[in-house]
Formats: sequence, C-alpha cells, structure tokens
Amino acid sequence: MKRRGAMLTIGCLLLCGCARSVEQNPDGMQITGHMDLQYAEQFSVDTCADGCAVIHIGADSYLLVPENTAVPEVPENMTILQQPVENVYIAASDAMDLFDAAGALDAVTMTSTKEKDWTLPRIRTAMQQGKLDYIGKYSAPDYEMLAESGCQLAVENTMIYHNPAAKEQIEALGIPVLVELSSMESHPLGRMEWMRLYGLILGKEQEAEQYFAEKQALFQSIESPDLPDESRMTCAFFSVSPNGYVNIRKPGDYISKMIELAGGRYVFTADQLHVDDNALSTMNIQMEAFYETACDADCLIYNSTVNGQLNTLSDLTAMNPVFQDFRAVQSGNVWCTEQNLFQQTTGAADMIADFNRIISGQADDDSQLTFLHKLN
Repeated sequence: MKRRGAMLTIGCLLLCGCARSVEQNPDGMQITGHMDLQYAEQFSVDTCADGCAVIHIGADSYLLVPENTAVPEVPENMTILQQPVENVYIAASDAMDLFDAAGALDAVTMTSTKEKDWTLPRIRTAMQQGKLDYIGKYSAPDYEMLAESGCQLAVENTMIYHNPAAKEQIEALGIPVLVELSSMESHPLGRMEWMRLYGLILGKEQEAEQYFAEKQALFQSIESPDLPDESRMTCAFFSVSPNGYVNIRKPGDYISKMIELAGGRYVFTADQLHVDDNALSTMNIQMEAFYETACDADCLIYNSTVNGQLNTLSDLTAMNPVFQDFRAVQSGNVWCTEQNLFQQTTGAADMIADFNRIISGQADDDSQLTFLHKLN
C-alpha cells in the first residue's frame, strides 16, 4: 500500500471528467455518491460509506481518510492522505488563491514563489508575517525544510513533469504529491471549481462550496446576447514585449473563452495563426501580423501581467506609433488588466463580468470593474 506521509479523506481525481466505475475504486469500498461538478473535467471525487473519498486526477488516485478513521487496504498505486492535512507546500501558484478562498490558507506554510512575485495582498502579508515561507524553486525546493516542517502535502502544477527527479525526491521523503490540472480545464470556471477539491481535502468543504456557489451565481447572472459571430464585438487580448513582439493568448485559451462567454468574439482564430504545438497558452507574433488582424478590432485589452501596467493611451502608442491607427485606440475602447489577474484564480466570474460590461457598453469608465481599467 502506498502511504506517502499524512493521509486525506478519500477523493479520486481523473484527467477526464467522465463517471468512474466502482471497479476503479478500492476493493470493498461502498461508493455512496459523487461530487457533482459543474464545470471541472480534470478531476472526480467519489464519496464512500465510511466517510472516505476517492480522488482521481489524471492517472493518479488518492484515498482521503477522515481523522480518527482506520485506513483501509488500497491498491499499491493509490496515495493515502489522512486528515487533518497541515503544513502544505504549494508550488502551483494558481492554487494559492483557491486555498485562501476556501478558508484554508492557515494550512499552507511553504511556497515556491518569492514574496516579490506575488500580486495577492493576503499572500504577501502572510510571507511578511512569517506564516508562509519561500523554500526555493519548484524544481529544486529545500528538501531538508520540507522534511523538518512535517509537510503533509505538496501541490504541484504540470511543470513538475519536466523535473521528475524533484517529484520523486519529495515522495521519497514520505510526502504525498498532488499534481493539479486546473490549467487544462476547458471552461474558465472549471479552474476555479478546484477550490471544492481543496476544501474537501483541508476540511473546509462548507466554506469552499459557499464561495464557489456565490461566484457561480455571478456568472449565471451575466446577460450575454445570443448574436451570430459576425455581429459580436471583436476583442484582442495582448501585451508588447521589450523586443517589439506582441504576445497574444492562443485561440481557444481560457481568456478567449471568457471573452466569448461575455458576448464578444476573440479576434484571432486558429486558421489565421500558425499556433505553436506546445502546452503554452500564449504565443509571440510580429507586430505586422498583429496589426493585420487586430487593427480593426472593436476593443483592445492590454495584459499588464507580462511587462507591466499601462495607465494612458500614450503609454500604448509610445510602444509603437502604429497603435494610433487602430480603430479601438481612435474610438477610445482600450483597457488594461490589473496585475493580480492570473494569480487570483477565483476571479474568473468577475473577469467575465468585466468583459461583459465592456462588450455591452455598460462600462464607460472603470468604476464598476474588478480587473480592468480604461486607458484615456
């Protein structure tokens, strides 16, 4: 039986969101229910009669065992986690906001992101107060500190697969490793729904369910007109690199899907671009290629998280005078993201609402927006 360090309540996560058969769960376990996922497809959770939960993520499976509950026999390839889960190490920075939203931040004591690289105020404060320690890059963490801290769970993103030795070393210390796949979710709210999993694991299920329900209600309240593609406002989401390249989100990326869910149309399509065949969600293109497609876009949205924030239209045109010819610049429909956009994973519904207000013409300024401000 694979017992990597501390154990958790049974939950199993799988790469596809299809239903799991009883045969895929530990022998003798009586499955009594399933977590009813609304958007997430990259994990699944089966609940058992004894209070355990079976979690599937990709090819990995976990048995989450409640506190003071005997650990049942499980297959060798199943990782045991037993509550309470404490001293969590988070190398997947996108997950930190989800732990915080679930009220489980106190259980996180280590991170692979430096204080200066966090844009979330509560995380920076936790580091300044010594409640959260930086222990080195995800590919080379301080293994001695991990061992001495009594770490009971390491949460990694898929980058760890490029450094399998680091994952193996953490597991060799008896620490369970959970590689989260939220970045692979097809629906923007699917990424956020992972908070329900973390709430379950950390004993904060009620808090996570309530927070997610509030964000889901916000998303469902967004009124997006059912228009054909040719009648939708076209939007470009981009940044400009110091060497003059334009960095854009790939068509089909979750940002482009947010724009579509908000009632707009992402200006780039896969047919227009030679999309790189890799796992990255962004790509660089020449300014000439960007001009050709985005010059007549109805709306420009500048991504400040890459190379810094813009405050005025002059900041944009100073990067390249050609921006003066863009329709959105001439009409004054240019916006810039706040820098906490990507680390604040719980903001998916708020971001879609922001896009919707811009696309529907309800945002003459940025007073009602959460993640965007207008460039004047």
